[in-house]
Amino acid sequence: MTIELTVVPCLSDNYAYIAEDTATGAVTLIDAPEAGPIMEALKAQDLKLDGILLTHHHDDHIAGVAEIRARTGAKVIGAAADRHRLPPLDVVVEPGNQIRIGSDDVQVIDVSGHTVGHVAFYFPQSGMVFTGDSLMAWGCGRLFEGSPAQMLESLRRIAALPEGIIVCSGHEYTESNGRFALNLEPANPALKSRMRDTMARRGRGEPTVPSTLALEKATNPFLRADDPDLCAALGLPSTASALDVFTKARQAKDQF
Repeated sequence: MTIELTVVPCLSDNYAYIAEDTATGAVTLIDAPEAGPIMEALKAQDLKLDGILLTHHHDDHIAGVAEIRARTGAKVIGAAADRHRLPPLDVVVEPGNQIRIGSDDVQVIDVSGHTVGHVAFYFPQSGMVFTGDSLMAWGCGRLFEGSPAQMLESLRRIAALPEGIIVCSGHEYTESNGRFALNLEPANPALKSRMRDTMARRGRGEPTVPSTLALEKATNPFLRADDPDLCAALGLPSTASALDVFTKARQAKDQF
């Protein structure tokens, strides 16, 4: 792994990520909720920003772009499908594309659901995926634009990546997501263990992100749509499809 990752808290509960490739010196920002904390983090580490990757168009992920670009000259990279509602892009990408960033051949993955046009950025050589508001720590984003079927397929794309990779998501929602998961399965030992760790981290004032894909697959209800235990916990018959389970879980979370 060649990336040194800095997690930058922004706004009330957002995160941006600064990825420094120590082999090449390339410095990349993933999402830009606000300029101030990001510029401070760059200054503290004496880093020159080269590029900004945008996962989706929501303001709490792009509001800092204009100021950061003006102050650093960084190139802005985002999805073609979202081009009309992102800040002006220097590089336009589509799902399936690869872009060279530092030592990584970064893969662009369609993760529509939270929004249509949302993308994730997978750094295979460094073992990291930046998921924005698609796969989140112990949860997934609300379906503001896409369908349950879209989001389930998006999450399956991420779940198919190597289990050891680090998942860098966009918000500090882990505790509330965990309370929902435990409400469904209060006796699940993996969930109880994760909540103990989550509460300990928050008690120390630490972020609960990044997580790992292995941990998400073991504990995140939205990656367990094929799990009969979760199906039963949702009160669905054993014949329910994975889409039925996912949809019921997402509806339950929206009402939780």
